Amino acid sequence: MDSSTTLIAVTIAVALLFDFTNGFHDTANAVATAIATGALRPKVAVAMSAVCNLAGAFVSVEVAKTISGGIIDEHAGIRPPVILAALAGAVLWNLVTWLLGIPSSSSHALVGGLIGATVASVGLHGVNGTAVVGKILVPAALSPLIGGLVAYAATRAAGRLSGPEPGGDGAGHGAVHGTGPAAGHGAGRGARAGQVLAAALVSLAHGTGDGQKTMGVITLTLVTAGSLPAGSAPPLWVIAAAGLTMALGTCTGGWRIIRTLGTGLTRLGPRQGCVAQTSAAAVLLTTSHLGFAVSTTHAVTGSVAGAGLATPGGVLNRATVRSMLVSWVLTLPAAGLVAALAVLLTEQGAWGQDTTAALLLGATLAFWVRSRRTAVTARSVAPEAAAATASTTAATTAAA
Repeated sequence: MDSSTTLIAVTIAVALLFDFTNGFHDTANAVATAIATGALRPKVAVAMSAVCNLAGAFVSVEVAKTISGGIIDEHAGIRPPVILAALAGAVLWNLVTWLLGIPSSSSHALVGGLIGATVASVGLHGVNGTAVVGKILVPAALSPLIGGLVAYAATRAAGRLSGPEPGGDGAGHGAVHGTGPAAGHGAGRGARAGQVLAAALVSLAHGTGDGQKTMGVITLTLVTAGSLPAGSAPPLWVIAAAGLTMALGTCTGGWRIIRTLGTGLTRLGPRQGCVAQTSAAAVLLTTSHLGFAVSTTHAVTGSVAGAGLATPGGVLNRATVRSMLVSWVLTLPAAGLVAALAVLLTEQGAWGQDTTAALLLGATLAFWVRSRRTAVTARSVAPEAAAATASTTAATTAAA
């Protein structure tokens, strides 16, 4: 195997590593509220999400085309070493935010890495600024707002039509195990069933959107290496590899971010959780069809916040909101800076590329070892969610 073939293989492997981190990093987007309200058990939730992520990878390739030939000019002299550096920036940012339990955007980490590496290698002319603004930055700003407004309006409408959250406290905080009348239990079961379906839709949308981003990067690698003509759609094997890798990553959980998004941002009952996830799924499926590289994290977080604020007495955790907003602003430049620095190594030849891959592997292992010191598991997520909801319900009842 010659050096160019080895480089392509290593770059594809690192792209799949990013895909794996995307799977466990963004699992929370689909299942956190379903776990928090008791609609799904944690391990069942991530298993369902993994299957839907895999299915979503085969739905469309429009976002993959945006990544492979939209934001980066394929004719600007971009080569596989640049893509390897871009992936290094994206993977490291995913690991940092995962360890901190911050729901940041894997999509924007990847885009930031691509932009930073491209600018460092060939200059600004290698980046399609119009596509970055129109298909990345504008959707990034609008998707949480649209998801939040839709979820807010739908939650208010559902409250007026159906009354207080079934089995909840009348303020929108649904009890996981309600003790209300039979009708309330039936409505509560219906809301939880709807939330399961909504979680599946978000997972499908995540596979359709985020799964394609890795497909786009691998396709871009093959195009820059001359293995595919410019403008090519992802080959079937690329679609299958990206879908399977993301599904495997999803199966590992991502419990830190699930804890943050499930109970750290706001409190949702089954009905609000169903509305939030349905709103997010609608935004994600629509934008994926249009080829916009929208962040699943942004759309879901906006929808969860909107549903939480629409409930009487609903509030957002300011500290969580602040940390999330800071991470959202920093994602593109931080991943881009790391990628730009990595270019200094990857463009030195085979030894630099091997060193980059080795450093990335070492950093991944170091983050995993560090995470074991304060492990968050499936066993700890569900009891925390149930205890938090029960505590809120008890406090409201005592105040009344």
